[in-house]
Amino acid sequence: MKKKALSVLSIFALTGSLLAGCGSSTTQTPTPAPAPAAGSTNESSGAQVQLEDTLVVAGNGATVEKLMKDEVFKKFNEKYPNVKLTYVSGVSTEIVAKVKAQKNSPQIDLTIVEGGEQEKGRQEGLWETVSAADIPNMKNVPDDLKITEDSGVVVNFTPMGISYNSELVKEKGLPVPASWNDLAKPEVKGNITMTDVASNFGRSTMIMLAYANGGSERVIEPGFEKMATIAGYMPTFAKSAAQLQQNLQSKTAAYTTWTMARSLTQKEAGLPLEFVFPAEGGNIVPNVATLVKGAKHPQAAKAFVDFLLTDEVQTMYATKLYYNPATAVKLPDDVAKTLEFDRSKVVNFDYDVISKETSAWLDRFNKEIAPKTGK
Repeated sequence: MKKKALSVLSIFALTGSLLAGCGSSTTQTPTPAPAPAAGSTNESSGAQVQLEDTLVVAGNGATVEKLMKDEVFKKFNEKYPNVKLTYVSGVSTEIVAKVKAQKNSPQIDLTIVEGGEQEKGRQEGLWETVSAADIPNMKNVPDDLKITEDSGVVVNFTPMGISYNSELVKEKGLPVPASWNDLAKPEVKGNITMTDVASNFGRSTMIMLAYANGGSERVIEPGFEKMATIAGYMPTFAKSAAQLQQNLQSKTAAYTTWTMARSLTQKEAGLPLEFVFPAEGGNIVPNVATLVKGAKHPQAAKAFVDFLLTDEVQTMYATKLYYNPATAVKLPDDVAKTLEFDRSKVVNFDYDVISKETSAWLDRFNKEIAPKTGK
């Protein structure tokens, strides 16, 4: 497995000054795209198109930002040297909020955000429709990863589940988790760290606890009942992934709920974490590339998304960030084995329902569940 001098997804501001600077045009005249390699074309209706000389991409920071700037951007510019690339980092909620605020004068051309936030943006009418006519490599993304109304395209994903510190679990004689319901066992009290439902991690956990007890995102009551029990096992709910990481590193907690990609990243950094995809299954967290409606540089954006779906970049996502590729790329055997999980047990969340219900869930959570922590 390749080592990476990278950190995990973190929270960053999207500054107006950066956007203003990267949004300005250069004196270059857009040039025709060079003859593309097979599988990485940017042709529409059989005619080669011109790429604009600028592209502004917004996505997660830390490891993702570093990979983009250090490797993906450089490889893209080998193919399209006239395109000046700028990266704006932030968490998905911030990025979608920024795009919404700039709706009348977009400064971002392309976003790469988590599926739930992408759906919120779709409901706000923020994204252009995409198709294989403009992004040929979309045809390599399987149907189970398709995005509603073709309002974006999945470029990678990672499953949600339970991570545990194997050394701490052995030392304390704690149970090895196999089910979402194991988080509510009395013997794990005092050994859990979790985010609240404002975070995708906590929200996905509550929904999967509902599924594990006969409910779903449409019938969320069983999830609230289990979260009420778990709340009493913790001094407080964490507010960020960074806080979860700190609690695991300090050994104040042995278990958490987050993605396999995060768990593997921390394991490589030296934390003895094991990831469990629970018996009831779990959701996946897709990262979705979306073209901002009315953006200034649509052709460059389409070419960039198509490039993200090439075997080269899909392999980078897997080997450097532990994201599962969105296409059927052949990975090194050790990487493929590391990223294995039971795809037959994936629970496909209805993001339309979740987007509409999240505000009410959060309000109820803050009133009924959060006050139970430490009791």
